[in-house]
Amino acid sequence: MIRLLLALLLLLPAAAAAQIRVMSFNVRLPLASDGANDWPNRRAIFIDTVRRADPDLIGTQELFQRQGDDLVAALPAYRWFGRDRRGGHADEHMGVFYRTDRLRLVRSGNFWLSDTPAVPGSISWGNLYPRMVTWGEFRTRDHGRRVYLFNTHLPYRAEDEAAREKGAALILARIRAIAGTVPVVLTGDFNTVPDSETHRLLAAGLTDAWEAAPAREGPAGTFHGFTGRPDRRIDWLWTRGLRATRVTVRTDHDGDRYPSDHFPVVADLDL
Repeated sequence: MIRLLLALLLLLPAAAAAQIRVMSFNVRLPLASDGANDWPNRRAIFIDTVRRADPDLIGTQELFQRQGDDLVAALPAYRWFGRDRRGGHADEHMGVFYRTDRLRLVRSGNFWLSDTPAVPGSISWGNLYPRMVTWGEFRTRDHGRRVYLFNTHLPYRAEDEAAREKGAALILARIRAIAGTVPVVLTGDFNTVPDSETHRLLAAGLTDAWEAAPAREGPAGTFHGFTGRPDRRIDWLWTRGLRATRVTVRTDHDGDRYPSDHFPVVADLDL
């Protein structure tokens, strides 16, 4: 009995350490016409939301460079990378943030959701704007476990469902080509509901963490338009080779001030 207890005690720290916390967050671009909800007025609650959630990795959408720089200036444990959807740094990024004390970035890249994925800013399939993926390969500093994060933002119009489906198919193909059999997390604003062909396509190769997790907190809906009343679950966090133990849709706010018009999704994952 004593030997069994000692063996269990030795195993427990390793099991506890072999986890990663990932956040998907559409941060809402800085827009003066948002008035009271423009970035300068919600920057503090946004930073506090990330601080309280304490993720190891964050996949963001609609991120402008100054928003990313504001976050790492306030939370220096994080770094971020990415190019904007036109290939530079003046437009929306699919910015990826990571804690440097917990993760080491091995390599990173971008591809566009188009017929020419390697061409920055390329547009296909009737999209109004370039759509893209920013990805990174990471190693955990404690155990050297490898994990990939892929992060995207699909088009928003009702008539864009065919483009969303083509984007989902391309993402799955590029995940297989880039990550091989290494565990993967896919974060994003997919701009469609779970009862859609886009969701079904992704579910053929990945697991929806919200649906699979034994513990869930918060509302299912994620888009709320700065009202705090979500109507659709369009922000998803997918996994492959990892097990979601808890998924939380965070509703942080300060009175009627919210960090974004989307609620972030946070998943605790066993590596």
